[in-house]
Amino acid sequence: MTDVSIGAVIKNYFLLFVDPGYLPVLGLVVILVALQYRRSESLREAMFGVKRPGGVWRDTLAATLFGLAGGLAGSILIIFIGLPLTGASSVFILLLLVAGLLMLISPRFLCLAYAGGIVCLFSIITGWPHVNIYQLLALIALLHMVESLLIFFSGHLGAVPAFFKTGSGMVGGFTLQKFWPIPLVALTVAGISLSPAGAGNMPHWWPLIKPGGDGGQLYFNYALVAVVAGLGYGDLAIARNPREKSRLSAYYLAIYSLILLSLAVTAQYFRALAPVAALFSPLGHELVIYVGKKTELAGRPLYASSNRGIKVLDVLRDSTAWTMGLRSGDILMAVNGIPVRERRELGYAVESRPGSLEIEYLAGGRVYRRGITHRGDKTRPLGILPVAAGEIEGYIEINTPGLLRRVIDSWRKKFKR
Repeated sequence: MTDVSIGAVIKNYFLLFVDPGYLPVLGLVVILVALQYRRSESLREAMFGVKRPGGVWRDTLAATLFGLAGGLAGSILIIFIGLPLTGASSVFILLLLVAGLLMLISPRFLCLAYAGGIVCLFSIITGWPHVNIYQLLALIALLHMVESLLIFFSGHLGAVPAFFKTGSGMVGGFTLQKFWPIPLVALTVAGISLSPAGAGNMPHWWPLIKPGGDGGQLYFNYALVAVVAGLGYGDLAIARNPREKSRLSAYYLAIYSLILLSLAVTAQYFRALAPVAALFSPLGHELVIYVGKKTELAGRPLYASSNRGIKVLDVLRDSTAWTMGLRSGDILMAVNGIPVRERRELGYAVESRPGSLEIEYLAGGRVYRRGITHRGDKTRPLGILPVAAGEIEGYIEINTPGLLRRVIDSWRKKFKR
């Protein structure tokens, strides 16, 4: 019997990073994550017109560190509840294929919750593919639990400012795009025991998900194996700031994870619940997305234009405005003693006093005045992104159709001609 204690998990987790066979796989995932952050950084550069030195690698490093912490937490969860991973690797290849096809409908369907739910339903109805549906659904639940933790602690970091076209008009906000490489230590069945002694010192209920999938008293030997995964999070913040929105999303996702895990565990004893659990995997995930989007669109936009001055959508870190204390959500009321209400007035006010700058802004219900001389960034003296009033170019549609939907819409237009 291989030791599956928490101490053994932690030890084996850190041994992953000295395994020459594992590091290239983890490195590949980190590179893929870096490419995603490069895309987000390109969007930020387009909004500010300024490139952040080392922005991509700084974000990638932060995501990797959070991913390592999340992977350790996920590994401990997998061992603690007892989730052995069995079955042919072809099942996981099938999941990737199904997820790729679903992505053609909508990018958000590139998630294990949808592909896993569909594969489980096919297995229940047709008997193919042969997969332990309880393990698969529990794994989906645990990975989303890890994701909820990562979203709670880091989902707001690196939020990219954007403009959204809603039913009430053009508003400012943020897109939240996070990606994490997740190294994991998982359980696998190494053999069958002839007695309960094979369970070692684990509790009598362990493992919570039985390898046989029938909830019966089967005794197995277990081993620890290394796997690597990637998690992603996409959201928008309009009625809340990025920190508040990410924590609310983490709360919804954690509830979804706990319900799905409970259904997976219960279904192995009450087979009639298996279809319910399989359906909840994609439908519950859709509900999380729907509720999250609904709360943003139904709420009052936080980053809308103000008649008291220029509402600040975002501030470039280490710029003059940042040094003077201006932050996202503040209202810039006057520059160099000149009241400002729009971008044109802002430009005129900044140039009215070369070499120095004085601003008056509203933050947290209080009015602040700050001054600075000998500005170093004269080409971009403030480094702020104001909330735009009226129609602008470069806005984001709230609902982005997938590739398949765009192809269908294109063919419909051709036939109408």
